[in-house]
Amino acid sequence: QVQLVESGGGLVHPGGSLTLSCTASASGWWYTRNTMGWYRQAPGKQRELVASMTSGGTPKYNDSVKDRFTISRDDNKKTVSLQMNSLKVEDTAVYYCNFRTGYSSGGDSGSWGQGTLVTVSS
Repeated sequence: QVQLVESGGGLVHPGGSLTLSCTASASGWWYTRNTMGWYRQAPGKQRELVASMTSGGTPKYNDSVKDRFTISRDDNKKTVSLQMNSLKVEDTAVYYCNFRTGYSSGGDSGSWGQGTLVTVSS
């Protein structure tokens, strides 16, 4: 089982930047072929993919964050980060880190962090 701990949420003004980080730890086998990513859920909305990256280095982004957000990972440290620039009010949500075996994104598969709140407001 994989445990995920997130950090970096907070309050930021529109146009500002924020970086989210997530560290994974495994109590058992660590699957080297995996996908780590970030999802978010705004009030009254369904959880959606923000960005993900496979252990092979292939990123995937939600169209709404392309050219503003950048996902990166460090497999030695088992971390995944999300650099968020040019933040908009509509980016306000609880952001969740996700780990899953294999190469996939979307849905509810894998392990989830506890969530970190990002609020974009003037």
